[in-house]
Amino acid sequence: MNPIFEFLFGQYSQYATIDIILEIVAVVFGFLSVWYSKQNNVLVFPTGMISTVIFVYLLVKWELLGDMMINGYYFIMSVYGWYIWTRKEGDVEVNPISRTTLNEKKVSIAIFLATLLFVYLVYNAFGKWSSWVAYVDTITTAIFFVGMWLMAKRKIENWIFWIIGDIISVPLYFYKGFTFTSLQYLGFTFIAIFGYLAWKKNINKNPQIV
Repeated sequence: MNPIFEFLFGQYSQYATIDIILEIVAVVFGFLSVWYSKQNNVLVFPTGMISTVIFVYLLVKWELLGDMMINGYYFIMSVYGWYIWTRKEGDVEVNPISRTTLNEKKVSIAIFLATLLFVYLVYNAFGKWSSWVAYVDTITTAIFFVGMWLMAKRKIENWIFWIIGDIISVPLYFYKGFTFTSLQYLGFTFIAIFGYLAWKKNINKNPQIV
């Protein structure tokens, strides 16, 4: 076998074929979700929900609690975001793309700290503090929780959290043995950068949005 292929995908020899297929399907829908988010298209939510449901199943099976909680939270926030993004008063969007207010920044900090505490308690209860990965998982979970909340609120700063979390997740998932998911986050990083630029352009065209 090609040594590079073995290095990248050798771990999959121990996985069930159905699990590999499900991971690939989840990755595809994950890409679609992030792409639709960049386009400011409400399809970000149904495509994301398909991806998260599959990942929750796989992550429970693989006993990756932090990752499972992230995806479970994504699903819940997708329902909320879907509602927020589709709200209109006549033909006017109630929640257009905008920047975070001071109060929303305070809420973001509260979500970040509360998530750190919550994940710590869950990992402690299940005895998951077995390696440095658990600590990184705790931080990325908090980052993504804030990012998802800001995306549901249609705040441009959500992209900053996604970019930071995605960059951390690329090597993290590769280390965990999930190459396809690692590559997904690599793609997410680039899409998130372009997403930030696209949303910034949208705000610049609508200076009344602050």
